[in-house]
Amino acid sequence: MTRALLSLGSNLGDRSGFLHSAVAGLGDAVLVVSGVYESPPWPPGEPGPAYLNAAVLAVDAGTDPRHWLAVARELERAAGRQRDPGRRNAPRTLDVDVIMVWDTADQPVISDHPDLTLPHPRAHLRGFVLRPWVDIQPYARLPGHGALTDLLWADPVATDLAYLRPRTDLSIESAV
Repeated sequence: MTRALLSLGSNLGDRSGFLHSAVAGLGDAVLVVSGVYESPPWPPGEPGPAYLNAAVLAVDAGTDPRHWLAVARELERAAGRQRDPGRRNAPRTLDVDVIMVWDTADQPVISDHPDLTLPHPRAHLRGFVLRPWVDIQPYARLPGHGALTDLLWADPVATDLAYLRPRTDLSIESAV
């Protein structure tokens, strides 16, 4: 069995509905879901509506870490995501990033594969990834970067946290 930490984001249409559908689409693979946070578009200054963000820890019998990338792409497809090759940070109905994968021995998978770099190469710079992750794994460490809680207090993440707003009025918990 492998575990994965997936980061969810949506800034088009029914943002909360797209996050909820992604969690529902994972079915009984879901172990735990973070709270929901609202953040400005990324990178700072990028035009577009605010994002809703969350993190999901999931488990699956598969052993290939790229399985999680296929799951992420299927969830995005189901949400009607349209990729704009000329605009990497274009608004989207759903963005699902594979942040970390743990192997069958519960060790972090490290990969420089062109299709899936693990851990996610920019996770340590993203408050909208780290803050929801801390909700579900407060003592987690990001290989090569250290404890999540330390990363939250260091720039540039600490500066970004000022713009991240908890949305306690929203819940995307799994029905499982």
